[in-house]
Amino acid sequence: MIVCFANQCEYCRSSIVPGQRWVREKIYDAALNGRDPSYHRYHAELFATQRESCWEKHQLEREMARTTTCAA
Repeated sequence: MIVCFANQCEYCRSSIVPGQRWVREKIYDAALNGRDPSYHRYHAELFATQRESCWEKHQLEREMARTTTCAA
C-alpha cells in the first residue's frame, strides 16, 4: 500500500515545500472511500534538470494512455 502525505507529490513522491507552486487533482474512487473525493498533488514548477513539471508529465502519461486505449 502506498501512502501519500498531504505535502507530497504524487508523481515523484518528493515533498512539496512551502512556497513551491503545485497543482491539486480531485479524485473520486468509489472503491476507496465511497463518495468523498481525495486529492493528488503535483509539482507545478520545473526542477533544475527537468523539461516538464511533474504535473505536465502526469498529464502526458494520461494522454498517452488514453490515445493508446482508443487506438487498440
